Amino acid sequence: MTPIAYRQQEKPLHEYLRQHARTQPDKPAFIWYGSALSWAQLDQMSDTFARQLQQRGVVKGDRVALFMQNCPQYVIAHIGIQKLGAVVGPCSPLFKGHELEYQLSDLGAKVIVAADVLYEIVQAARPKTAIDHVFLTHYADLLPAQPTIDLPAEIDTPKRHIEGTTDFLDCLHNPQPAPDVGPLDMDDVALMTYTSGTTGLPKGAMLTYRNALFKAHAAADNNPIRDDDTMLAVAPLNHIAGMLIGLNVTLYTGIPCVLLYRFDPVQVLQALARYRVTWWYSVASMNAAVMQVEGARDYDLSALRMNPSTSFGISINQALAEQWRGFAPQCQLFEVTYGMSETHTWDTSMPVDAIKWGAHGIPIQGVECRVIDAGSGQDLPAGQVGELVLRSPGNFKGYWNKPEATASTLKDGWVHTGDMAKIDSDGYLTFAGRFKEMIKVSGYSVFPEEVESIMIKHPSVAQVAVIGIDDALKGQAVKAVVIARKGAPVVSAQQLIDWCREQMSVYKAPREIEFRDALPTTGTGKVLRRLLKEPQKASAA
Repeated sequence: MTPIAYRQQEKPLHEYLRQHARTQPDKPAFIWYGSALSWAQLDQMSDTFARQLQQRGVVKGDRVALFMQNCPQYVIAHIGIQKLGAVVGPCSPLFKGHELEYQLSDLGAKVIVAADVLYEIVQAARPKTAIDHVFLTHYADLLPAQPTIDLPAEIDTPKRHIEGTTDFLDCLHNPQPAPDVGPLDMDDVALMTYTSGTTGLPKGAMLTYRNALFKAHAAADNNPIRDDDTMLAVAPLNHIAGMLIGLNVTLYTGIPCVLLYRFDPVQVLQALARYRVTWWYSVASMNAAVMQVEGARDYDLSALRMNPSTSFGISINQALAEQWRGFAPQCQLFEVTYGMSETHTWDTSMPVDAIKWGAHGIPIQGVECRVIDAGSGQDLPAGQVGELVLRSPGNFKGYWNKPEATASTLKDGWVHTGDMAKIDSDGYLTFAGRFKEMIKVSGYSVFPEEVESIMIKHPSVAQVAVIGIDDALKGQAVKAVVIARKGAPVVSAQQLIDWCREQMSVYKAPREIEFRDALPTTGTGKVLRRLLKEPQKASAA
């Protein structure tokens, strides 16, 4: 493999931070509703937090949990944990008590850093975990007196002081040097991110400093980030994609990142215009929501040039990209990548000068992609759908405490993804769905994503997700769950079924259509198909 030309050298990303703190100490690293956290401040505060963890008995290899929405405190804690050689364990801030309890127990974490508004959930989960120390932080602590962007209502809450916990920022007031833990091996585990649980219980994927650096380079250089760029980060930092872009790529490149607590279409417009943002990673539904804001065209988005995006709920196609250009005239919107937690995501990248709509790009430098027959393991010819397997410096070390699951996924250095895909003669990869989600109708294979990509073209369909249902004669049949487009002509389930039968092979067309107000999703917008099988009160068939 051709050596990777990293921007500095092969070293942990927090060492990139140290370099930025030396070369541009006073420049903003993160901008939080108008308050700037400089590179020097970020380096010093994360050093101090690493020392605070050490003083509480945390050593190299220990897991430390993070439980909060996007905020600068998340970034400081994440970096401080890794400076100590400990392992970051992100937990979704959407978790309920039993979900947090499961992950904390599985991690074996003794320390958690949480938002004060989530304390009751921590307390509910704590008795059956190893947690013996809780740091709490208040989202508003680092806000400016006069925010430059509208604040989410949930940030503006009174600060809580809870006995038996440590205030996160209070413990950083007296700067301390980072603990001397000796050299860190690039193959040491630095992160355990849990699979989203779309099938079965979540598993902790063990990811290394090398994995993080390799994919930060891939994301920054395949969708070129320039020294004069400004990034907007909206995707959750606790999720692998949001973490890679909003945190790791920022550390890798040294550009300023405008960080938002969560997605809000008006606040995104304000941030894009106020900070002349040039580079934004989004989910397609975010773009759609932004364009629907009343007065959206009044915001100046002329600085935005690069908008890599992911299709969740809404497909990224040429029509959406052209519509987006009407709001951001210099910007290219495109399907950016295929990736998964087990590979630290971003395994392919779409060439912006040779976009193929419906595809997910070509393998990045250092990533080998094969499509195989799941039964025989033999490689399949170009254009044929099979199981995607991957090998690269981004591959995880295995699942935490789950050797059998590791052995079934990681074979001879190849990650067996469980995803269906095809690679065309030009080398472009197209994701076709999960094997477990493939629908068998009278022996024919139906890929949910293919049906969804056709149905989303109907003018009355805003979002759609497809699942298989039992059928006594055919084995399975197709069912579509639809969110109707506001303001579009009302269409009945039967009318939509008839339209589908004209647009696709009859066996692919839905037998049932159910209308809902929303689709169940993960925090990043990925549709949880297993939950679509649960009955809803309001439906049509």
